[in-house]
Amino acid sequence: MSDLEKRISDIPLDRFRNFCIVAHVDHGKSTLSDRLLELTGTIAPGGNKQILDKLDVERERGITVKAQTCSMIYKHKGQDYLLHLVDTPGHVDFRAEVSRSYASCGGALLLVDSSQGVQAQTVANFYLAFAQGLHLVPVINKIDLPSADPPRALEQMKDTFELDPAEAVLVSAKTGLNVEAILPTVIEQVPSPTGDHLKPLRLLLVDSWYSNYKGVILLVRIFDGQIKAGDHITSFATGLRYIVGEVGIMYPNQTPQTILRAGQVGYIHFNPGMKRSQEAKVGDTYTTVGSERQVKPLPGFEEPKAMVFVAAFPVDQNDYAHLEDSINQITLNDRSVTLQKESSEALGAGWRLGFLGTLHCSVFEDRLRQEHGASIIITPPTVPFKIIRQDGKEEIISNPAHFPEQTHGSYGSVELQEPYVLVTVTLPEEYLGKVIELCESNRGEQKGLQFFTATQVILKYDLPLAHLVDDFFGKLKSLTKGYASLDYEESEWRKSNIIKLQLLVNKEPVDAVARVVHHTQAERLGRQWVTKFKEHVDRQMFEIVIQATAGRRIVARETIKPFRKDVLSKLHASDISRRRKLLEKQKEGRKKLRAVGNVSIDQKAFQAFLAK
Repeated sequence: MSDLEKRISDIPLDRFRNFCIVAHVDHGKSTLSDRLLELTGTIAPGGNKQILDKLDVERERGITVKAQTCSMIYKHKGQDYLLHLVDTPGHVDFRAEVSRSYASCGGALLLVDSSQGVQAQTVANFYLAFAQGLHLVPVINKIDLPSADPPRALEQMKDTFELDPAEAVLVSAKTGLNVEAILPTVIEQVPSPTGDHLKPLRLLLVDSWYSNYKGVILLVRIFDGQIKAGDHITSFATGLRYIVGEVGIMYPNQTPQTILRAGQVGYIHFNPGMKRSQEAKVGDTYTTVGSERQVKPLPGFEEPKAMVFVAAFPVDQNDYAHLEDSINQITLNDRSVTLQKESSEALGAGWRLGFLGTLHCSVFEDRLRQEHGASIIITPPTVPFKIIRQDGKEEIISNPAHFPEQTHGSYGSVELQEPYVLVTVTLPEEYLGKVIELCESNRGEQKGLQFFTATQVILKYDLPLAHLVDDFFGKLKSLTKGYASLDYEESEWRKSNIIKLQLLVNKEPVDAVARVVHHTQAERLGRQWVTKFKEHVDRQMFEIVIQATAGRRIVARETIKPFRKDVLSKLHASDISRRRKLLEKQKEGRKKLRAVGNVSIDQKAFQAFLAK
């Protein structure tokens, strides 16, 4: 038994504390985690920055994508306490990670950047935690900045969340100022986990990841009983049985232990290993074989639904197999990506991928490039839509190619519906006019407007999801000089006048670039498409006609003139009829050529057209 394990085994359940750090994007969660780990002696001071962000893409962008966990031991008033910390992502796309982290915790540090104040994600995370009944400890961060304004942040917290400013801890995570005051506050305010290590085993699966050597590794929170290597356990969701190979805690890396008991959070993996990450259903309850009757399964989590769909194709079809392996490898660790095969005449075989949001999609693309060296073409993001047929059948379609064809001005269905989201924007009051204008131009419906301080506004809008994924966030940031913050949640399906916009080259549809849009946008987008596509198609020996069609109507057209030989060059001062004869002859030849000529469009043209 190691010294670490001796210390842990001496700590009773009432001196355990499980808590997480939640905040808006970029308010300093991961930096604060570093300071807390240094303070408790878990890591050496002055080492790597943001020790819990393990992916390359997380380090490069300075964002957290996966919730990371760590245990630490802290001496308070002469007694050891076992603290368990979860560092959560702040971005709205990864909200499912945050709500999962809450399930394994008894309290949360609500972190607010004193120079920015309360932002949209802070509000969303507060309500999530409040609904789960977690105790919140307000922490004001970045008080060392020249632009810091802690009294304003405290006042916002009091007005918005009714949290007592006297309980707040003011810190600077970067310089380590006053960080030592956080842990005593956590110990005094956050309740210890409940559980009984003498009851039959009951554990909740919080997260899982894949290791090439050990198979799927599970991160679990133990509610009752205890677990050690060699135990036979079974899952409530799948009914499969496993033999435990190793148990341990994250300290900050995987540290094996002989036993995990009620109240602890740790990892387990099986021997023989769990091979398919689909078996590890997050939110599932496990217990020992034989005690399934005595144990009641815990309520699970709702699985996050894909909101944004893109089609991905290899740049070179020979890389298809390699790319498929790479995509499968990444989806092992990221279960929220949905995957279907798809093929396009223009771009060959590929996949249709579903993501939680646009940031999620671009992080996935970055990981493919960095970790696997794969290059792919990604089509612009589309959203699912719903068709209600005449016989009352409903069907949700995520691929524009399967959109019903229009016959005689109507579809073979009663109505088409598109998804709407409820968007919450917090912004400084001077940008209010511009932001309302932006929302209105994106077919938004205002749901609410309130001032939560003299200068800060919370604006609520119902927006079509299709507009939100079309770089709405980028436009919002540029209008408000980066001060606005955005949060959204699913709202409902609404009846909508949507049509399929297609690009035709010489009357043949180009399937890779079809999109479903609202009829008010069709003409503007159609014009943009044809002018952009014309730039990337080479001239041929015959005329090429590029058209954009919306339903059965042609909304825009561009013509690429053919190469022509100058047939009049040998004529000198000749009669007009002679000239006309030669030109007519050339025209006839052109017609023949056009009848047999096929437009071969280079792969590069598509890449350039689909690039932002």
